[in-house]
Amino acid sequence: MRIDEIIKEALSEDIGTGDISTQSLDLDAVYSTAYMIAKAEGIVAGTDIARRVFRAVDPELKITLYRKDGDSVAPKDEIMRIEGRASSILMGERTALNFIQRMSGIATKTNQIVKAVEGSKIRILDTRKTTPLLRELEKYAVRTGGGFNHRFGLYDMILLKENHIRAAGGITEAVKRVKLHNTTYKIECEVTNLTELAEAVEAGVDRVMLDNMKLSEVRAAVKKFGKKVELEVSGGIDEISAVTYARIGVHYISSGALTHSFKSLDISLLFKE
Repeated sequence: MRIDEIIKEALSEDIGTGDISTQSLDLDAVYSTAYMIAKAEGIVAGTDIARRVFRAVDPELKITLYRKDGDSVAPKDEIMRIEGRASSILMGERTALNFIQRMSGIATKTNQIVKAVEGSKIRILDTRKTTPLLRELEKYAVRTGGGFNHRFGLYDMILLKENHIRAAGGITEAVKRVKLHNTTYKIECEVTNLTELAEAVEAGVDRVMLDNMKLSEVRAAVKKFGKKVELEVSGGIDEISAVTYARIGVHYISSGALTHSFKSLDISLLFKE
């Protein structure tokens, strides 16, 4: 879905047949200035989305950005100024904040892990565990925080997970079936122990996802197969475990928590008195 369509639907969901609180105040002739202000430390993402929300409500609103996506903010930092009809600002306020707070929360959480492994070659990846229809925005927020996108959907990468493997009758058989299609895509396979890892490498995969494996097993995997195949770890990732995996020498860390367990960044919008 295009971003403008998402914004249109989000505004329709909130405004519905009309903002009866604002309409009851007869504010169409009142012009005001409002500021979007950070109330916590973090990384901003979604400034352009918030701007587009306000402009979708009222193209005559004037938006001035003080921070760009990827910038660090602290409490009381001004992110943007909105000038124009008070009624228009009020109607766009919550939808704009919903987007920028969530996207900034994802960028902030991602950046915390990225900074923890700074100096290493490891890449922090997201997953498909995103809000339906908001994947494009949430994966953009991951990139804004310094992370990288894993596959965007089922159509741009081959990843054989547990249920694929069971349905096909095993790792070797699953990889064999994929290769019969002469695919140009890299093949990644999920494994849960060293025996499965050895089978996946023997089958000729390009990358292996070590899913919730013990630290001792991850070390053994890197030692034995780290130069033969790309190794990705997943499961229970935080700043501390990320540093440990980076030191061990895996190539990638993937974390669904980046987009499903983040805390929205506290941002408010206040009218100038």
